[in-house]
Amino acid sequence: MTALVTPFRDGAVDEEALRAHVSWQIENGTQGLVPVGTTGESPTLSHAEHKRVVEICIDEAKGRVPVIAGAGSNCTAEAVELARHAEAAGADAVLVVTPYYNKPTQEGLYEHFKAVNDAIGIPIVIYNIPPRSVVDMSVATMARLYELPNIVGVKDATANLARVSQQRHAMGPDFIQLSGEDMTALAYNAAGGHGCISVVSNVAPRLCAELQGRSLEGDLAGALAVQDRLVPLHDAIFLEPGLAGAKAGLALLGRGTEEVRLPLRPVTEPTKAAIRAAMVHAGLINA
Repeated sequence: MTALVTPFRDGAVDEEALRAHVSWQIENGTQGLVPVGTTGESPTLSHAEHKRVVEICIDEAKGRVPVIAGAGSNCTAEAVELARHAEAAGADAVLVVTPYYNKPTQEGLYEHFKAVNDAIGIPIVIYNIPPRSVVDMSVATMARLYELPNIVGVKDATANLARVSQQRHAMGPDFIQLSGEDMTALAYNAAGGHGCISVVSNVAPRLCAELQGRSLEGDLAGALAVQDRLVPLHDAIFLEPGLAGAKAGLALLGRGTEEVRLPLRPVTEPTKAAIRAAMVHAGLINA
């Protein structure tokens, strides 16, 4: 599944480019779309823009793949509002990040997610990313939340592979575990994960889909061969903020601009050169 970038042109959301990106992703094997997460620059989108991006993504996907709409906020009322909009717009599920900056307790985390659960009737994927939100949802809290009717899984960006096994032990094999980190996505699946919400697949959707497909089918040798092609790109895209790296890669493919919103900036020339070299290594562009 791809954590979609939000294309901009002259400061505004580029709706035509977003539609083209959605269709290109689906045509190249992406099995799910995640608009307006962090990679979609949700912190710098207005509420109206956020909702419009969700609507465009759902409309362009046309039911071909699931859409898991970002609905995260460090304000519970705002998260509820965004989740309700996503449901009304036709999203298949929502992705809700652990509240950032506030540093809530585990009980506060539970009540935040319960409020979203109680407000909607579609599945909720917890997004646990301690490096960004500063708080780590415990396995015990996740297990409590899994007892609620709409909590179905986690996007796990802890980069701690032990968590896959611990969460599987606590919640069972039906709890959906999606890696939130490209470099360790293969190992995540090997430990019991069910897939990845990927940034790199913005640029390399077919390769990332092949990596996931082979790993989930048990073809470790085939998955490793794809991983070997992708490792430099996994590194290069995250030398600076990953969404800026992804936009640089898309620009090299002729599939978008590098425009991002402040306080982010387009990647520097050395990083762009590293991304280009990694794309050549992966076979995405010619030397």
